[in-house]
Amino acid sequence: MSLHWLGRDGTLLIAARMLRAFAYGFVSFVLAIYLKQRGLSEIAIGAVMTLSILGGTVFTVLTALYADRLGRRRILILFSLLMAASGLLFAFSDRPLFFLIAAFIGAINATGYEIGPFLSIEQAVLAQVGPEGKRNQLFAFYNMAGLLATATGTLVGGLPGWLERAGLSSVASFQPLFLLYTFLGLVSAWMAWRLTGQVEGETAPLSPQRLSPTSRKRVTRLSLLFSLDAFAGGFVLQSLVAYWFYTRFNVSLQTLSTLFFVAGILTSLSFLVAARLADRIGLLETMVSTHLLSHLLLILVPLSPTFEIAVGFYLARMALSQMDVPTRQAYTVALVAPSERTAAASITLLSRSLTQAVAPSVTGVLIQSVSAAAPFFLAAGLKGVYDLLLYFQFRKESVVIDPATRE
Repeated sequence: MSLHWLGRDGTLLIAARMLRAFAYGFVSFVLAIYLKQRGLSEIAIGAVMTLSILGGTVFTVLTALYADRLGRRRILILFSLLMAASGLLFAFSDRPLFFLIAAFIGAINATGYEIGPFLSIEQAVLAQVGPEGKRNQLFAFYNMAGLLATATGTLVGGLPGWLERAGLSSVASFQPLFLLYTFLGLVSAWMAWRLTGQVEGETAPLSPQRLSPTSRKRVTRLSLLFSLDAFAGGFVLQSLVAYWFYTRFNVSLQTLSTLFFVAGILTSLSFLVAARLADRIGLLETMVSTHLLSHLLLILVPLSPTFEIAVGFYLARMALSQMDVPTRQAYTVALVAPSERTAAASITLLSRSLTQAVAPSVTGVLIQSVSAAAPFFLAAGLKGVYDLLLYFQFRKESVVIDPATRE
C-alpha cells in the first residue's frame, strides 16, 4: 500500500508509533517478571499495572480537554518526556512507591498494545491527513506497523536472560531495557518536535458541547460496551500472560520472547485481513465473529497440559483476538464530524482505560487466592458477553455508520 499521500506529518506519526510500540513490546513482556525479581508480590505487581493504565487514563482525559487548545505537538512532546523519565525510575528505583509513580507518569505499558494519550491525538491527525476512502486501510496499516514493532520489541525482552548468563545479577540484567526505554522516549519527543503546524486541530471552546447530541449518544453507547471489553482484557494483559507462562512451565525468557514475537507478527498481519474482511462483510460482523472464536481459544490455553499445546492455542487466539482494533478505530472516527474526532477518540479510549485499569489488581488477587487459570476464564466469559451486546445493539446501524459508506 502506497502511503506517499500521508506527507511528512503522517509519516512521522507512524514512525513515532512504531518507536513507542517497540519500547512497549519489551517492557510489557518483562515488567511483571522484573517486579517479581525486585521482591514485589502478585498483588503489588497488579497494583503497579493498574497505575500504569490509570496514568494513561488521566492523561487521555487531559488530552481530550486541552490537546487542541494547548497544541497537539506540545502535548506529544510532554508525554514523550514523561515516558523517558519513567524508564529511569524503573531502572534505578528499588521501592514500590517509585515503581507506582513511574508507572503512573510514564506510559509503561503492561498490555502489549498502546492505550495512552498518544493514540487519541494520532488518530485524529491521521483521519485528517488521509483520504476518506482509504480510512479502513490507513488504520489497518497504522495498527499493523505498531504491532510489528511491538513484536520486534518482545525479542529484545529476552536480553536479560543472556545478560544473566554473562554474569549480571537477576535485577541488573533488566536495567538496560529500561534505559533503552528512556532513550526511545527522548527520540519520540524529537519526532513530535519535528511535526508541522498542520497537525493542530480547531481550537473550539472548552465546553460539554464538544460533541453534538447525535454524536454524544453514539459515542456513549460505544464507550460503555468498549469499557466492558477492556475490563475483560485487563485480566490477560501481555505482561500477566508472560508471567503465567514463566511460572507455569518454567521456560526461559528467550523462549518466551520468541513466542510473543510470533504472536505479535500474527496479530499485525491479522489487521490487513480485518480491513479486507470489513470491506466485504462489514465492520460489526468482523469485530464480533473473530472475537467470539478467539475467546474459545483463550479458554483452552490454561487447560493445556503441556507448554507446546498451550502455545498452539495462544498463537491461534492472537491471530484473531485483535482484528477488531483497526475496525473499531475506523468505526469510531467515522461516527463524528472532523472537529469532534479528538474528543471522540479520547472518550472511547478513556472508557477502555478506566475499566481496564481495575482488572490487573483483581488478577493479582485471583492468582494468589483462586488459581492462575481463573483470569483466563473470566476474561473469555466477559468478552463473550461484550460481543453479543455489541452485535444486538448495533446490528441495524452497521451499514449506516460503516466508514466505507459515510460521506
